[in-house]
Amino acid sequence: MNKKKIKKSISKRFKVTKTGKVMFSHQYQSHLKMNKSKSRIRRQKEPGELTGPFAKKIKQMLGEN
Repeated sequence: MNKKKIKKSISKRFKVTKTGKVMFSHQYQSHLKMNKSKSRIRRQKEPGELTGPFAKKIKQMLGEN
């Protein structure tokens, strides 16, 4: 049986934790920070958790099943 290939673009954008959560980093956080509120900048630093059927699809693309 062939080795399952993973999607490289997905592996760069999402990480699966040891417990199986799909984590992602927020977008729009690299530049033009003067126009953004401080609370928004703080929220975007922390990784977000992906849930639902889309998270399941991401795990399949990463070969986590």
